[in-house]
Amino acid sequence: MHGRTPPMTPAGLQSLAELQRRRLFVAALSGLVYLTWLLWLAAILNAGGWTFLRVAILISFAIAAPWSVLGVCNAALGLWLLRFDRNGLAAAAPFAAAALSNAPLTSRTALLLTLRNEDPSRAFRRLRAMRASLASAGFASRFDFFVLSDTSDSRIASEEEAEVHRWRDEEPEDSERLHYRRRASNEGYKAGNIRDFLERWGGAYDFMIPLDADSLMDGETMIKLVQIGEAHERIGILQTLVLGAPSNSAFARIFQFGMRQGMRSYTMGATWWAGDCGPFWGHNALVRVAPFSQHCVLPKLEGDRHILSHDQIEAALMRRAGFEVRVLPVECGSFEENPPTLIDFLRRELRWCQGNMQYVRLLALPDLEPMSRFQLVWAISMFIGAPASTAVMALAALLPAVEDVSALPTGSLKALYLTFLFFHLAPKIAGLIDAALARDGLSRYGGAGRFWIGAGIEIASSFIIGAVTSFSETLFLAGLAFDRTIGWPGQARDARGLGLRETTAALWPHLAFGAAVLGAAGALAPSLALWSTPLTLGYVVAIPFALATAEPRVGAWLRRNGICASPEEIAEPEILRDLRRSPAPRSHCAKAESPL
Repeated sequence: MHGRTPPMTPAGLQSLAELQRRRLFVAALSGLVYLTWLLWLAAILNAGGWTFLRVAILISFAIAAPWSVLGVCNAALGLWLLRFDRNGLAAAAPFAAAALSNAPLTSRTALLLTLRNEDPSRAFRRLRAMRASLASAGFASRFDFFVLSDTSDSRIASEEEAEVHRWRDEEPEDSERLHYRRRASNEGYKAGNIRDFLERWGGAYDFMIPLDADSLMDGETMIKLVQIGEAHERIGILQTLVLGAPSNSAFARIFQFGMRQGMRSYTMGATWWAGDCGPFWGHNALVRVAPFSQHCVLPKLEGDRHILSHDQIEAALMRRAGFEVRVLPVECGSFEENPPTLIDFLRRELRWCQGNMQYVRLLALPDLEPMSRFQLVWAISMFIGAPASTAVMALAALLPAVEDVSALPTGSLKALYLTFLFFHLAPKIAGLIDAALARDGLSRYGGAGRFWIGAGIEIASSFIIGAVTSFSETLFLAGLAFDRTIGWPGQARDARGLGLRETTAALWPHLAFGAAVLGAAGALAPSLALWSTPLTLGYVVAIPFALATAEPRVGAWLRRNGICASPEEIAEPEILRDLRRSPAPRSHCAKAESPL
């Protein structure tokens, strides 16, 4: 008598029971680490008796810690799968083998470039480079190109139309496959823009690949995504691992060097247990049109307001409809550009913060998969931890001023602190180890010397960026209670310098907070001030750091010497080479934003 086939994920890729065991393992491991950490801190704070401040420190730490705990678990799992398990990719992404197929594509795919007050010349160069890459691979006829504009500035809109005419004049064979549409209003924001495409043209396409203005994907990657989609009809969304494109900006180079190391192991580990309920980042992903159009209509918030951060809700709705949401956790030809300055980076983070906090009102959506609901909670926790970590800094500095802390076990406290720093850096450390262990791993970054110098610069910078970001998010979350919002205009993409006035206007609160914390700690507990420097110095040096990393000469020096370089800068892929050789942008018309 044959046993029954165990329940499988919708695409039949994995046993649901196996995924459940993986999730329980990660939950148990993370829970054990988290509980151990809290009990350790509680034992330290209990020395001398509990007070209001000590309880507040413990509670704040408890709120801030989960991100670091799961981060170290994901990083450890990812490093194991990447370097010590021959079947690591198959275990995390069993669908990936379908990309090895040489079968001709039979489906139709729409590339959707969404624009709002962006530099048209710059954006069109990227889309045309993608078209050329697809043509080089021999599959351009299976893809159509849509420029979906929500631009409100008539001058920029005229430039968009001119770029469309120029493309059609220079590539007449694309006339029927290039579509341009501008909406009178941006109702529903980017999600509304894509919804309009679905209602007008969606029925003619099997897949769509949404793109941001700074997105770039090579033909090989797009073809692989479609091959996977054709092979597995119940994969609804397939998200790529998006890499930072080579940049002349010192800030972008430093940030994305660390991001690349950190996300490689983290994403592989997270993909292993998230399985069919993975995340969606809204761009550089393959989306199956029919179920997305039918099942991923976004609900509205109170007061008939639209959702800002649409992507993770769409992923939850797609999985609820019986389609898998998967991540391809390998580096491929999928790129984006990171903000060129610390100020631009903070603006982007606050936009994400504002959008993700809306998920609180959507957690009660009916019939979501437990993992999909967890993804929403996790997206919220990214920003809830910011005020908690800021509170830990402030309360720890205040404690010696109002209490006798001589009874605290300093040795244990230092060990806990060093453990926290390790957990904070664990994804980056795992990524650095992964690169060092890979064949020719360090030569891809210009050699061991340049790689480790870049790693040192990035780790030091990450403490500054982390401190500034957490404090900015804390202030912004406080402002949300009073209906403070931040707009979504065109973003700065190219390297640019910052002025002292603009930078000071944005970052003086960070300086004031850091000076107060370090001043109090230095006066009352000099040892505490010294030990806390990695986490607190960033507030004080934020202004000079922002100015230095925005300085074009610093970025040029880093690029000239190959510091914080990406592998694509050392061995330039064809699509990046073609993009670099294409005519420079003729306009720089994205609207500027006011300081934070």
